[in-house]
Amino acid sequence: MKKTSFPSLLCAVTLASATLVGCSAAKPTSGSAEQPTTSTATEPARTAPDQASTAATKPAQTAKGSGSVAWSPCTGLPGPDGKPAAPDPAIECGKLAVPLDYTKQDGEQIDLALIRVKASGDRLGSLVFNFGGPGGSGVDLLSMTAKVFAGMGARYDLVSFDPRGVERSAPVKCGSVEKWISLDPAGDEVDKVAKKFAATCAKISGKLLPHVGTVNAARDLDRIRAALGDERLNYFGMSYGTHLGAVYATQYPKNVGRFVLDGALDPTVTFAERAKTQTAGFRQAFEAFAADCVKQGCDLGADPAAVRKSVETLLSGLRDKPLKVADRELTKGLASTGVLAALYAKLSWPMLEQAAAAAVKGDGAQLLALADSYNGRKADGTYSSLMTSVLAIDCVDSAERPSAAEIDQVERETAKIFPLMRNGGLGSICAHWPAPGSDESKKIDATGSAPILVIGGKGDPATPYAWAPKLAAQLKTGVLVTYEGEGHGAYLSGSSCVSRLVDAYFLTGKSPGTNATCPAA
Repeated sequence: MKKTSFPSLLCAVTLASATLVGCSAAKPTSGSAEQPTTSTATEPARTAPDQASTAATKPAQTAKGSGSVAWSPCTGLPGPDGKPAAPDPAIECGKLAVPLDYTKQDGEQIDLALIRVKASGDRLGSLVFNFGGPGGSGVDLLSMTAKVFAGMGARYDLVSFDPRGVERSAPVKCGSVEKWISLDPAGDEVDKVAKKFAATCAKISGKLLPHVGTVNAARDLDRIRAALGDERLNYFGMSYGTHLGAVYATQYPKNVGRFVLDGALDPTVTFAERAKTQTAGFRQAFEAFAADCVKQGCDLGADPAAVRKSVETLLSGLRDKPLKVADRELTKGLASTGVLAALYAKLSWPMLEQAAAAAVKGDGAQLLALADSYNGRKADGTYSSLMTSVLAIDCVDSAERPSAAEIDQVERETAKIFPLMRNGGLGSICAHWPAPGSDESKKIDATGSAPILVIGGKGDPATPYAWAPKLAAQLKTGVLVTYEGEGHGAYLSGSSCVSRLVDAYFLTGKSPGTNATCPAA
């Protein structure tokens, strides 16, 4: 298989139940032959509200208690190598105060961290991004990927934020995450470690935990809209960001402007359904990787079965004998994370071959680096809030608290689907979570909103395609777009068809007709 420079992937793989942002995958040029196909026999193209005039001439609908953002130059933003980058005069940062508890709007406030790249041309308004997670830092990710969205940046201020409980916005803290992320997902210690980890979260962040869910994040999003001065919210959500966008559209349908939800999540799935569906998605992605690896000339085996056997043998051996990597160890749990992280995008398949082949030979550095990137490990050895905020938000977003027997059943069923990915860890942590969960964020209905583009990829392992038509139907105003290719999220997949379709919607407000389909890149 063709080798690729390994450091480039550290920019590309960004966690988040996992969002992948391909920093090195610039959008294709408009000269590509890829075109969407549509069937419009039953529904013509629809148009989202035209904000070219409203943003400049009409006052924003002001949310109760909404404040303003004092923008100033950003400092300490990470570069593609994870180290602090030099300040960019085109990028501004700011904070917005919001209630910790929306039932007590005059009570304690927390600050949301925001980032903005001002429009380079004739401004239509603001375009707010959530890149996924839950738990991904929008401040960090927009600073690293703004150039990918330059076409939209000509007409929009590009804006993102760290949601409540994340990184710079009152982050959830649970002490050291090393023990949790290093666990063998099939090991006997998972429940014990989960219980202790949840107790530590309660001790450090107990006051914050009940208030970090997606319903409150959607309320924050409307405060951001009002503070930006926009009558309607223009929004681009990826992965978990599709859930946040769907909840916002349910709460504020009349405030929906131009919305795109890419890598759609079906919020109604149960813990067991989500685990099994995602496990099947990753199995499909691994099989596609193995076949492609063999086609290119693979160091892991001469046929797909041999490739799979090599990786299974590697992981099995790490259970009892982790690989030393400087003063650290590549455990089975970390190696499994590294493998799964590289399956998020076809762009990273060469990295998976290199990293796994090196680990088979006793060098676990590359596979550990993949896991570190997914887990939010920084260049200085500390961790972002990702692995704690993702648990806090997911557990608050569901009333499910699986029993030990239910978790064990899911473990057995997912192991049969794809032995490399026994999938019960989230259930284990939520079973012990110190804050109550609610199913409010699972109730989606955006009746009355502008058309919302919902994009699903046929080869998406993390948010499998079946979830996209379900979310579009739940919204009532969803317009489904199908991407035939591989990877988590379609816009950053390298498909010029998808990028042109999305750009045209944001820039003109015209959505595609029913059943728009883009071929694989």
